[in-house]
Amino acid sequence: MGNEIPADFFVTKLNEAKIHFERALDCKHTEFDDLYPYMIEHPQFFWYKRYVAWSELLTIVKLCEDLDVEWQQQFSQQQVEYIKKRVMSSKVLDYWFETNDSKEHVS
Repeated sequence: MGNEIPADFFVTKLNEAKIHFERALDCKHTEFDDLYPYMIEHPQFFWYKRYVAWSELLTIVKLCEDLDVEWQQQFSQQQVEYIKKRVMSSKVLDYWFETNDSKEHVS
């Protein structure tokens, strides 16, 4: 079995997927923008971009779970709960960074 991939590889990929999702949430440039530069002007593009980044994150988490690689320590407890639910709801979009939880942001 000498071809086993070290856990560090998956932790790195998990961190990259998390950053990609967070950049998509913030409407910042990602590699996905380079694939579809003509789509940037369409409002639906940002929703699709977030969906793709979320799917990537869930895929890496699933691989980590299947291979018994610890993934939860890379996220806040609330983010772990969102990931476990697997649905990219408006709650995920609004509260992923947890800074919107305070009353002055929730009006």
